[in-house]
Amino acid sequence: MSDNPPQGRFAPVVRRLHALHPRMIDLSLFRLQALLDKLDHPERRLPPVVHVAGTNGKGSVCAFLRAIGEAAGWRVHVYTSPHLVRFNERIRLAGRIVEDDALAAVLDEVERRNAGAEITVFELLTAAAFLLFSRVPAELAVLEVGLGGRYDATNVIPSPAAAVIASISIDHRDFLGDTLTAIAGEKAGIMKPGVPVATGLQDPAVRDVLRAEAARVGARLLERGRDWSIVPTATGLAYADGLGMLDLPAPALPGPHQADNAGIAVAAARAGLHLPGPAIARGLATADWPARLQRLSGRLAAPLPPGWELWLDGGHNPGAGAALAEHLSASDRPTHLIVGMKRGKDSTDFLRPLLAHAATVWAVAEPGQHLAMPVEDIIAASGGVARPGPTVAAALAAVTRAGPPGRVLICGSLYLAGEVLKADGVEVL
Repeated sequence: MSDNPPQGRFAPVVRRLHALHPRMIDLSLFRLQALLDKLDHPERRLPPVVHVAGTNGKGSVCAFLRAIGEAAGWRVHVYTSPHLVRFNERIRLAGRIVEDDALAAVLDEVERRNAGAEITVFELLTAAAFLLFSRVPAELAVLEVGLGGRYDATNVIPSPAAAVIASISIDHRDFLGDTLTAIAGEKAGIMKPGVPVATGLQDPAVRDVLRAEAARVGARLLERGRDWSIVPTATGLAYADGLGMLDLPAPALPGPHQADNAGIAVAAARAGLHLPGPAIARGLATADWPARLQRLSGRLAAPLPPGWELWLDGGHNPGAGAALAEHLSASDRPTHLIVGMKRGKDSTDFLRPLLAHAATVWAVAEPGQHLAMPVEDIIAASGGVARPGPTVAAALAAVTRAGPPGRVLICGSLYLAGEVLKADGVEVL
């Protein structure tokens, strides 16, 4: 998605582009298809693509796929959203985040070719990414869906090498529907004839929707538990599919839910990219993705008393809340939650599974946090359990004044995560 406004050099460009379309998000393909035609269809000149959809885990799967490809010696393009700290994070060219000058030049070129036609910022940025990817040599392009799937701007690509549908949960009801099956139908819209589509653990109703859509379009659905499996071992993970077994290391991204994301990436890498086991193992062990159970050690963490840990996660919907709760349930130390959310998110269902595992809960709204939910709304969603921060710094000071050393987990919004990374002094590379 593209509703996190950039700061600095690209802010004026994005403000100008917002004026081209009255709605920030408008799911359709015709505007972008018209622009791509003016650009001589760069989306048809990409390296092999893995197209990644889902509600939770998309970014982690992208990180695993990128790391696996690079471990095989490949140059990998990546397109993700939203950015956390810098607008440029959305486009990674052959392994490196796009430089300011290159991004400014391609945005100017695409804007000129669009010639003032109605278009959303995300659509224009997607065109810019495709143009860059078509001009810089690489062996793989990983594309993360911005919102939904069927009518997301990234779904103009003709036929990817593989597709992914990560865990589906309730989110973006106003765009995708009120039920899991409606949302699953939108995500399933990325399926293409003959293309392998890897998916992990899903609600049975979601699974049925994915199976039906795969049969309708002739896609090859690869389900966890039917077509592939992954289980923890004493040394990492044991993966198996129709091609054989792999003894894999534990994923570099922490949390029990990452086994599912890792398995999805492995299934796609084997079925669509034919990557070997050693590269897959190295990739899982070296993947990096900020704000996904990331331990912080910079300016925010430095003042904490000895023995305290500071963690950050961008999870913000009911599925993410359940995954975080599973992770917290295995901790033998008190965990204190600092929660800041985006307006309109399902804060009650996000918080519900987490409250049982929290020693204290603090509601925050950081200065500069995009579309921050008011602190009092988060407190209400917690049933009155949460206390007002009202900022991360103030909540950290209050948490650590009393009680034994423990862990602090900041969560609830990728936009909050971006502000926290800036405050901690973390640069996304």
